[in-house]
Amino acid sequence: MEPADIGLWGVPLAILGGAIRVSTPFIFVSLGEAITERSGRINLGLEGILVFGAMTAYAIAVVTGSPWLGVLGAAGTGVLFGLFHGWICKFPKVNDIAIGIALMLFGSGLAFFFGKPYIQPSAPDLPALPLGFWSDIPQVQAALSVNVLFLIGAALSVALWWAFRNTRAGLVIRVVGDSGDAARAMGLNPNIVRLLATAVGGAFAAVGGAYLSLYYPGSWNEGISSGQGLMAVALVIFARWNPLGCFAAALLFGGAGALGPALQSVGVTQGYYLFYAAPYVLTLGIMIATSSRGRSLAGAPGELSITK
Repeated sequence: MEPADIGLWGVPLAILGGAIRVSTPFIFVSLGEAITERSGRINLGLEGILVFGAMTAYAIAVVTGSPWLGVLGAAGTGVLFGLFHGWICKFPKVNDIAIGIALMLFGSGLAFFFGKPYIQPSAPDLPALPLGFWSDIPQVQAALSVNVLFLIGAALSVALWWAFRNTRAGLVIRVVGDSGDAARAMGLNPNIVRLLATAVGGAFAAVGGAYLSLYYPGSWNEGISSGQGLMAVALVIFARWNPLGCFAAALLFGGAGALGPALQSVGVTQGYYLFYAAPYVLTLGIMIATSSRGRSLAGAPGELSITK
């Protein structure tokens, strides 16, 4: 490839690599929220779980020297937060949206408090696979350096899409999410199913946080999330509660988030910072575009509080 061609393909390659890196937290958080909402519950506390998961993973990696132990530890804390949210929301007249907001503030506050000693220490990074090994062009190699969690997220998207349609567990979650009365008639306990679904969703969100602190951007600080947990909730609505749709929408959000760095990487020195707002503009645009009653709730589980 000639130098002129490298310059021509510089921005697309940078956006591709950035989309892969930036989309990974969105993939995990959106898949977790899709599972939770499919069961008939909304968890807006995923932002707090994401931040606490990032802090937990970084702290464990610093202490043990193993980033994978950090990921497992983050998933464990996500399960605990999910169980806490699910347990409270089972009580009558408890609003899951309000509880989620409280959990978001609680999780973020705890992360900031316990994470202060770990702002300076350096933790080992999660490994990446050099899928661009076949090329001697640095831009291609950088774009195709893919973290293992991205591949796991892609596989989970396909697995969940299949599971919702072809397994008993998937059918149980869908029935509970669509009608609690129908689930009880089948001998199911909706509270237990939603509790477990919320716990799994919390684990997914915390793994997304672990990716942030242990790979990209690869550090722990109090502003690490930038609202990605909340944006993922809009992403799930945009994807119509479909795991494959969540994966595609996460890549779209990731590409939008990569615009600013991509332009900066090819020498654009003025105005590129405006493109850092692209994910937030995209989120706002999606919410406006799907704000009509017919479109915004098309395909929504019947037991979600936003449908009542």
